[in-house]
Amino acid sequence: MKTIKSSGYLIAATLLAAASPAVAEYPEKPVSFIVPFPPGDVEDVLTRMIAEDFQAEYGVAAAVVNKPGGGGGPFPGAIEVAGAAADGYTIGSFVMDVPLIGPLIGIPPLNPNPFEPIGIFAGYPMVIATTKGAPYQTMDELAAYAADGDVVLAHFGAELTPTQVTLSLAAQMGFSYSADAAFDAIDCNTFASGDADVGNTTIQLILPCLDDLTILATVTAERMAMTPDAPTVGEIRPELQMGLWNGLFVHKDTPADVREKIAAVAKKTMASARAQEFAAQTGAAVYWQDADEAAAQLEADAVVMGTMAEILGQ
Repeated sequence: MKTIKSSGYLIAATLLAAASPAVAEYPEKPVSFIVPFPPGDVEDVLTRMIAEDFQAEYGVAAAVVNKPGGGGGPFPGAIEVAGAAADGYTIGSFVMDVPLIGPLIGIPPLNPNPFEPIGIFAGYPMVIATTKGAPYQTMDELAAYAADGDVVLAHFGAELTPTQVTLSLAAQMGFSYSADAAFDAIDCNTFASGDADVGNTTIQLILPCLDDLTILATVTAERMAMTPDAPTVGEIRPELQMGLWNGLFVHKDTPADVREKIAAVAKKTMASARAQEFAAQTGAAVYWQDADEAAAQLEADAVVMGTMAEILGQ
């Protein structure tokens, strides 16, 4: 009787398992990588490489969706990721400002910070640039000129870290810009049209006209190979030493196994020949820092941001 009873239990369990829906393994449907800036810059190009490799690795559609913020920074795109399900199908490709600044400026979906890093994959070749015809060709000359002359600064958003570094540097050097304005893109047209005198942008966006521009300083951890004569902001003012970066982020409730699959592809992409070739061509730093290293980087950057807040009286 025991054998018959056990067999009955086994049959019942088998039937129940057959009737239960199978748990789908991630990923089983299209994945979106949200880039909160227009196409063409460092984060966009590299994220597209990750999306291509993700699609090839897992056999599902993966696409970059650009969600620019109208000159006000990356937060509309970040809000979309914050509001998506924590299932790994909506991934943020974010600059450092999203987790560090977003929670501080009164945006409810970003406060408290809803994100955790998958990893960091790029260091921006961010620069402070002007035209070769400008009456200042170094930061010291700019400081002297701005004491009596008007200088308009173009940036990607007043609250963003590159802008804060640029304004803090000016304050520490004893000058201020007569005006500043936010742009979705700061490229060759920005300088050619005279829309701004000085631009806080990336090398990638001004490569076509780089010979016509002077790089006054770089907002990078080290001097850039493409502009070896331009000092870093940290060389000019050590308290402002900071490298700007971009990473992949998901909602903090996203399962660990999902994060691991995203990270595995991104790490492989950054080591690829095409990603490293892009780095050589653009001056971007292309690498992979895992989640723990990214979290430590965020803590270190928060300290420098505190220093900038004091300088700017925020």
